[in-house]
Amino acid sequence: MRRHGGFRMSLSVILSRAQEGVGAPQVMVEVNLSGGLPNTFIVGLPEAAVREARDRVKVAIQNTAFEYPNRRVTVNLAPAELPKDGGRFDLAIALGILAAANQVPRKRLLDCEFLGELALSGELRPVVGVLPALLHAGKRRRRVVVPRANAAEAALVDGADVRVAESLAQVCAWLRGEGELPGPRDIDMPPLSEAPRVPDLADVRGQLQARRALEIAAAGGHHLLLIGPPGTGKTMLAERLPGILPPLGESEALEACAVRSVAGEAVDTAHWRRRAFRAPHHTASAAALVGGGSRPRPGEISLAHHGVLFLDELPEFERRVLEVLREPLESGRIVISRAARQSTFPAQFQLVAAMNPCPCGHAGDPSGRCRCTPDQIARYRGRLSGPLLDRIDLQVEVPRVPLTELTTPRGGSDEDSAGVRRRVEAARQHALMRAGRPNAEISTRELERDCALGERERVWLQQTLERLHLSARAYHRVLRVARTVADLDGAAACVRREHLAEALQLRRIDV
Repeated sequence: MRRHGGFRMSLSVILSRAQEGVGAPQVMVEVNLSGGLPNTFIVGLPEAAVREARDRVKVAIQNTAFEYPNRRVTVNLAPAELPKDGGRFDLAIALGILAAANQVPRKRLLDCEFLGELALSGELRPVVGVLPALLHAGKRRRRVVVPRANAAEAALVDGADVRVAESLAQVCAWLRGEGELPGPRDIDMPPLSEAPRVPDLADVRGQLQARRALEIAAAGGHHLLLIGPPGTGKTMLAERLPGILPPLGESEALEACAVRSVAGEAVDTAHWRRRAFRAPHHTASAAALVGGGSRPRPGEISLAHHGVLFLDELPEFERRVLEVLREPLESGRIVISRAARQSTFPAQFQLVAAMNPCPCGHAGDPSGRCRCTPDQIARYRGRLSGPLLDRIDLQVEVPRVPLTELTTPRGGSDEDSAGVRRRVEAARQHALMRAGRPNAEISTRELERDCALGERERVWLQQTLERLHLSARAYHRVLRVARTVADLDGAAACVRREHLAEALQLRRIDV
């Protein structure tokens, strides 16, 4: 504290966190009290919601029985070049003002970070993006105070020193040593929701090739396209893919939950390790699919991170919407650039798409009821670009199931999800021990190492690819699928000709 022009100046510094993509950069909230006409100024690139904090904080402090300084109050949010939005800085600003006015001690503020929006009554309201902030603060070994309404989300982070509070008054009492703030697991949580039923693969009758493709897709993390007339079970198969995928590890689950936290979606703390299944309607815009907005938010591909993105009626999506999928399918992330900011969101999803073979959906049906002309069928399929289809490893037919097969008792071919998942987990374990990631994600160099072919297999594959006019990308994807087929077959050491043949057979459009 020092004097300037006869007035005492007082400065306090409080730590908080902003939101930038799924990151949470640190923000220093500097509050200075000085002489001059009583007023409050907030600087440091604040957006509208942050500028409005001036009035929220003032009324909240007064309604909490504290005195708002009758002086010039300057609040600086550093770094200045980082845009600040939302009400997440309200609590830090209020504590900074009270600390600068010597109404709360500063000693316990040094190694703490504060997040929370203030109501006019002084109560704390929840904010979005708490989970990323906790993960970043935990790396700095700092204690974090968050609203009680964010307690369920905060309880997911093991090892983090988190305290929850209901109001500004409760936080101030804790800073004065007049009480303790509980941890997120010390308070009474609402009852956990019952686990929703996971669709079982045993519900699907017949479709042996499609079931096999689904198993290969799950084992290797490959993208899948199902082609067939209406009512053949394409959607049923897609909905059952999460049920045969291995459960998420803790770090993967936290990454997926962090995206949902940033998007403002509720995190199901009872089943937070389940893989997401997102199925946007075909009228969805490009921004809805990949994310966007003046304040960038994650889209469906990021909300499906480490899960499944299902696009039904694939040719009905606008072509420009589908084309934006090409980059994230390769890189596993999406970068959204705006004039004032750039945000990066993870998008390591597994694509499952479904389409009809023609506009009416009955091309190739034995009944002959399709009346689509070759030009109409070509235009319909031409809505999907070659580069996009090239990135889909498995492209299989889902034909109509005979009525007799639907009415007969279930047989041994109707295996349930648990049995398939055991094989999938065993095959994935081979890949993880070999490369540390699923086969669909291995690099070209790792592919040459892990999919080394014998001379006969190499010559046969080369001749086949030349005859089918497949691209270099398709060649590498065939090898990745063959590696997965070999893992499911238990042939962890080598890829044989029958594995290559099955991988090629599962690229229906190319073959």
